[in-house]
Amino acid sequence: MDKPCYTCRRRRIRCDQSRSPCVKCVTSGLQCFASRPLRWVAGVAIRGKMRGFSFENASDDSTTRAYSRQRSGSKDGYPALGVVSAFTTVGPLGRDGPLTSVPSSVGDFAISDLDPVSRYYLDYYNDRICKLFIVYDSEKNPFRALISLSLLDQALLKSVLALAARHRVNRDCSFHDLTTQASPEPTNARFDALRFKYQAIQGISQALGDSTSRPTDTTVASIFLLIFLDLLESGSDRWNVHLEGAKRLMDFNLPEPRAGSRHDPGRTIQELRNFLASQIYLIETLGGTFVRPKLLSQFDLLRGPQFQETVEQSFLGCPEYLLDAIRYLSARRDAITGPERHNDSTFSYFVENTVTMIDFIQQFDCSVWVSSLLLNTMGTGDINSLCTLARTYQIGALIYGKRILGALTKECLPLDDLVQELIDAISSLQDDYALYKCILWPIFIAALECQPDQRISLLSYMEKFWDCTSCVNAINAAKIIKDYWEQTDGALSSQWIFSIGTLGRDWLLI
Repeated sequence: MDKPCYTCRRRRIRCDQSRSPCVKCVTSGLQCFASRPLRWVAGVAIRGKMRGFSFENASDDSTTRAYSRQRSGSKDGYPALGVVSAFTTVGPLGRDGPLTSVPSSVGDFAISDLDPVSRYYLDYYNDRICKLFIVYDSEKNPFRALISLSLLDQALLKSVLALAARHRVNRDCSFHDLTTQASPEPTNARFDALRFKYQAIQGISQALGDSTSRPTDTTVASIFLLIFLDLLESGSDRWNVHLEGAKRLMDFNLPEPRAGSRHDPGRTIQELRNFLASQIYLIETLGGTFVRPKLLSQFDLLRGPQFQETVEQSFLGCPEYLLDAIRYLSARRDAITGPERHNDSTFSYFVENTVTMIDFIQQFDCSVWVSSLLLNTMGTGDINSLCTLARTYQIGALIYGKRILGALTKECLPLDDLVQELIDAISSLQDDYALYKCILWPIFIAALECQPDQRISLLSYMEKFWDCTSCVNAINAAKIIKDYWEQTDGALSSQWIFSIGTLGRDWLLI
């Protein structure tokens, strides 16, 4: 090869020029172009006022309307097939501002085989979904790293597109009535979401059913994304099945990633494994508090040799120390409900250790935890808010622990001060979108323990969570808590640690 290939130049890396295709393109699974490839677009121009416009379609009223919406920046913004120019982004979409293109590291050539609708949803995923399911969006966002991997794996790609399409559907729905559409103009997003979900599940099934090959990390990632799809759809569909499947594959002897330079696939895959393991542990721990005892199997947290906790790669930002404590408390709850008969000495042991764990939770210092994290750009205000976020999980864990202790000792002490402190902490995060979208679990804990005069506020917090996330599990959380309030009629009880998991389905309220 006489000169560096276009692919490496586009990626801003040094081409080895050893052969064609070059080694770096082959290693990264990318097509090696010697020069800039031709770009075929739909319409008469790639940019400017005529971008995406085709004279042969000018008489088509639907196409003309779609083109007008694109230019005027209407809330719908959903592209009609044949209208969107290749490698461009559809204009403004509602309250969050315009979409941005997929990461430049992916490159135009990498998405050249995608149809316009898939490119639209890939842009949507990059712009909306990646920052939705992570505390702080950054260049290290693991969800965004899945984009390049998805272009090499159809099942993962369809999972990514299904997430984007479902979120697009939810954006136009009302918290009080999911059948009410905020936008009068219909879109194909609902059909797209179902189609992509079906294709994702079909692709995963084929990958797992292939006896000639071993499961891959991208297969685990595909299943992992279906858990988040369930949050967008209901929070009670098949999330626990997807979680169990992902855990089993994580325990499976997956191929070892190749070692090499800082940006090689081996490092990317290892970081992906660490991220998947940590978030599976988090979902299992917090999700297990509101489901039937012993529904979920126990997952051993896998970590790489250089693993270090950071909210930049965390779904909810709950301190791992508190997760370990909540996990222990859930084990005590499950032991109470088990068929085994425990003598007095065993119960004394449970009580003693539960009291000790509650003391450990109380001694947890949120400010020290924040200072120990790896954070790139954090101001004083962000640090204070992050302390408050950790505090909501700390208080939630305390309430959960005290109710389990009450079940052991046959006591039910009022926790009004703790509940009020938790509500105050939740309220203080309302203006911080990045952190407020992480606190449905503490909100639900507060709602289970609140007084009648605090109920309206808690329901408004759930609606605010819906506004931030468009996750239907927030709507179902409100329905569940209303039913619970009717059943208890304001009576103080610690039994919700057992009964909340029997209200219809197994809910993931995070």
